[in-house]
Amino acid sequence: MGACCSCHRGSPGFFVERPKEREVDDANNFIMRGDKGALVRLQGSSKYISMFSQQGRKGINQDAMTVWESFLGDRDTFFCGVFDGHGPSGHTVARYIRDVLPAKLSSSLCKKSGLGESNGFAEIFEINNDNYNNNPQFLSWKARIIKCFHEMDEELEADASIESYCSGTTSVTVFKKGEHLIMANIGDSRAILCKRDKNNELLSEQLTVDLKPNLPDEMERIKSCQGRVLAMDEEPKVFRIWMPDQDCPGLAMARAFGDFCLKDYGLISTPNVTYRKLTNNDEFVVLATDGIWDVLSNDEVVRIVASARKRSMAAKLLVDEAVRAWRYKFPCSKIDDCAVICLFLKRQRPLLTKSVSEVTHLSLNHPKMAAHSYSGSVKSDDGLDTVLNWDLSKSSKRGESDGAGKLDSHSGRHRKRRMEKLEPVGE
Repeated sequence: MGACCSCHRGSPGFFVERPKEREVDDANNFIMRGDKGALVRLQGSSKYISMFSQQGRKGINQDAMTVWESFLGDRDTFFCGVFDGHGPSGHTVARYIRDVLPAKLSSSLCKKSGLGESNGFAEIFEINNDNYNNNPQFLSWKARIIKCFHEMDEELEADASIESYCSGTTSVTVFKKGEHLIMANIGDSRAILCKRDKNNELLSEQLTVDLKPNLPDEMERIKSCQGRVLAMDEEPKVFRIWMPDQDCPGLAMARAFGDFCLKDYGLISTPNVTYRKLTNNDEFVVLATDGIWDVLSNDEVVRIVASARKRSMAAKLLVDEAVRAWRYKFPCSKIDDCAVICLFLKRQRPLLTKSVSEVTHLSLNHPKMAAHSYSGSVKSDDGLDTVLNWDLSKSSKRGESDGAGKLDSHSGRHRKRRMEKLEPVGE
């Protein structure tokens, strides 16, 4: 489960799970202390947060998530992250990134920005949504975030205890301080925003881009590195990355932590970093893995979360409705793992008066609401798998398996890695 604390490696500023450092809040949720006194949650809820993860039907839950309240030592600052592992050891990679990345970002952002521990985001942005890409302060933060992601990927590769050559994870993260949001994402997990229009109706706004291999810029980069981007005949809408001369691994995303077998062929760990300034019309943010987005549209997600009677139950309600949608739309498919974080931006108040049953009926039966949902065959779930299963011993000759020259895109150093036959991970 994403809520299991699987690895605590003593990174600078990162918490160590000891009884004296564990606390219990009013809802009996365990919380831990992170870098600069942050409250770290791996599950549960708080005044502004609702979190829930559920294992699918494909084996061990490879999704992970975390929320750091009082991030950077700021009482009003949140860091939220959702990670979707894939491959034989994807669950281990996802939990490793979940545990280490937030502390690395916290340490780097505070040190290099010259900010005191109590300042965080305060007064660093005086920008709007139209010109943030040219704002020196935002560009400085963007560069630091990208550098942290690259260093995180290098540390993952250097850790021999984690199989990350053919396993990896997505990452969608959101920093929130007051009216400022910064998003950083790799892969196809997604963040959306719920906002109100002039008529007080709820609308969805997608905050991140699903970084798939068939996006023009992503495909151009992959092909320039000799990687191949192809869709199989049985799933013509699902484009995957393949090695130049081997029909493997078939990864259905263009950026990820790990997956070092593809890092020479166009796969990168560089996040897409964007900014949004919040307004009084904005209500909440939802971060989720593709187990949600494969079956529910952005508008459906907004309506379901807004219909929750209690904020603490919003994330679970969304997962329950996603599972229902999987069974309705793909009755012959294996339900994917789901992980959801809901970050509410205001003090609690009723958003919708529709009942959950009304929302469910609308989601599954209204054609307009389902227009943006995943449309695939109900005969197979292959199109919904992130990475195809493949046997290294059969897919490559011994000379290829023993390693190929590897160029580190960040340091320019050549290295070799040995392909090893991987054992499938069960429950």
